[in-house]
Amino acid sequence: MTSTIVQFATDPIPTWTEPRRTRPVRVRGETGSLSIVDITEFYSDRGGGIRSHLTARSELLAGQGHRHTVIASGPRDEDTSVRSSDTGRSRLVRLAGPTMPYDHTYFLLHRMGTIRERVRSEEPDVLEAHSPYLAAAAIAYCGRSAARLRTAFWHSDHIGTYVEPALSRHMGERAARAAAAPLRQGIRALLAPFDATFAAGREQVARLRAAGVPHVIHAPFGVDTHVFRPSAFSADARRRLLGGAGEGALLLVGSGRFAAEKRWDVVLDALERIRARRKAMLVLFGDGPERAALERRAPPGVVFAGFERDRARLATALASADALVHASPTETFGLGIAEAVACGTPIVVPDAGAAAERADGACAETYRSLDAESCAAAIDRLFRQPVAAVRATAYAAAARARTVEQHCRDVTAAYRELLRELRR
Repeated sequence: MTSTIVQFATDPIPTWTEPRRTRPVRVRGETGSLSIVDITEFYSDRGGGIRSHLTARSELLAGQGHRHTVIASGPRDEDTSVRSSDTGRSRLVRLAGPTMPYDHTYFLLHRMGTIRERVRSEEPDVLEAHSPYLAAAAIAYCGRSAARLRTAFWHSDHIGTYVEPALSRHMGERAARAAAAPLRQGIRALLAPFDATFAAGREQVARLRAAGVPHVIHAPFGVDTHVFRPSAFSADARRRLLGGAGEGALLLVGSGRFAAEKRWDVVLDALERIRARRKAMLVLFGDGPERAALERRAPPGVVFAGFERDRARLATALASADALVHASPTETFGLGIAEAVACGTPIVVPDAGAAAERADGACAETYRSLDAESCAAAIDRLFRQPVAAVRATAYAAAARARTVEQHCRDVTAAYRELLRELRR
């Protein structure tokens, strides 16, 4: 065992002091309640970032006195209450559809007539697409009079995720972007009918504006910091996650969907390099169509923990780890990464996409995108300094974590400004 590992095993974990967070005060006479309907096909039956975001958002909006409804495709028809308050309520409406071919936990959003009837019964102030294709088509089918305001959330850049990487393998990155540019003009046409488009990452905001999309608003997502916080750390959970590796080992975690574009192969290859020079474990939380292939590829020291539905248990795992490692260079925000930051967990992320936007000072390292050797070197750099110092910096970053309350406050403020503009 090297001296680095001995120092790592014996360094104390700094004490976390919970920061004082002020909850937004809602004055009904000044703001009034809103009726908001969100439509999406990006709603996995298993779970995931968009589903987690919409669930947290829905509960908070209901608590603030708004009426919020999510309409999503699913395995069966459902109409369930998410939360009710004295003045607000939120509901989840799922419409049965056939499974999608690549990932069977997603379903086809195709019952446009049923969607239109439900939207008209809600009489929304804001009608919002949380996927740019079938959800956008559903909103167009509802008609312009279905809501006072129509907006879109840009959750997935399919051109940057699939088209440009495929082209770059044959013509290089710069030429691939130029070749894909006409497709981005199609995005402008797709989003032109909306009064505004919200994007959570700065890079995506810049790309949408460069494509000529009108009225793009930067609105980073927030994290439930009552759940994802450094005090979720558990020494017992850490020991369980390390298993037989022992307390001297480096505990790395990953969280996300096991799909081709997430590039978990880079993380697995990086771990193999790390284990050649120090004790380390990697625990991956998630599931998806590539899980079996990743399990076959994984080196020793990898645990596939499955998708963790219990958000508090996931927070404990993140807060008890030494670092979260991520590989996708095409994230539009990276909610799982933001949750790790809110837990006071250092991160190692690629230097491309919105993952790099989550990197905060000395408690984060970036590496050359899709390069496993560079990823392993970044992990080594992060823990070249005493782990207690890394943790202290990560705890400071956690105190600055953006909350879901802040996200909803900013988005509803944007709604009101847009509605005022429409009235004028």
